[in-house]
Amino acid sequence: MKRLLTRCFYVVGSLILLSSCSDFNAVIKSDDYALKLERANEYYEEGIVPKIKKSGKKKYKDGALMRAVSLYEQVYQRMPRESEGELSYFRIGKAYYLSGDFYMGGYYLAMFPQRFPYSVKAEEALFLSAMCSVQNSPHYTLDQEETEIAINDLQMFVDKYPNSELIDSCNRIIDKLNFKIETKDYDAVVLYSNTERFGAAVTTAETFLSEYPNSIYSEEISYLLVKNSYLLAKNSVESKKMERIEDTFERYRTFVGTFPESTYVKALSDYYDELTGIYAELKPTGNK
Repeated sequence: MKRLLTRCFYVVGSLILLSSCSDFNAVIKSDDYALKLERANEYYEEGIVPKIKKSGKKKYKDGALMRAVSLYEQVYQRMPRESEGELSYFRIGKAYYLSGDFYMGGYYLAMFPQRFPYSVKAEEALFLSAMCSVQNSPHYTLDQEETEIAINDLQMFVDKYPNSELIDSCNRIIDKLNFKIETKDYDAVVLYSNTERFGAAVTTAETFLSEYPNSIYSEEISYLLVKNSYLLAKNSVESKKMERIEDTFERYRTFVGTFPESTYVKALSDYYDELTGIYAELKPTGNK
């Protein structure tokens, strides 16, 4: 009996699906644009009702949304300057966004304010286009070009709509994206240090401290700067050793003055004392 009921449900479901596909194909081929818009709106409304997954994330009905897109595209092509075309173009972009196609969503939503600059949907479209860029931002260990684009897009929204209720959200997201780039730059310094590329570690550490003076990583990066400066000086050819030791002394004094209570002071003091001895041996030669 259970198997029979399962088969019945399967057959009924298949018939409904076939009927739905048949109806969609008929509307696609139709010349009735009012009907196309009506069906597109129905598919869109069906698609934007999310299912909540076990993870808590929302999952939208991609099939219904893409059917809506197909019909909205036809409506827009037919009536690009009319209200129907405006609605269709906006919903094409938002449907792509909700379905997770952030490149296509970003394209349509970014173009919407240009095509319909006086639309009441222009602000929302520009914000959602920026959110598409945010979604395209990769893990911090990867290339951050997409993250830079997302920051620029959000800043563009902030500049265009400074009184928007979404400004605080934009600023919080921008801070998170900037921190992602900051963390990647921090990792670069650590990597150079761990692989004993002393010169590169010194250069990237100095650049980091210049670009992120208030970073949560400042103390560690400052330590790595002095440590790698010490190692670079110690392993330098004689002609460059004195100058690099002097640079290390200056970096050490800056660190101690900035972080006098740091747990790194003891290790750096040992480096300083060692270089002081080397410097004393070199100085007479340097004064000849």
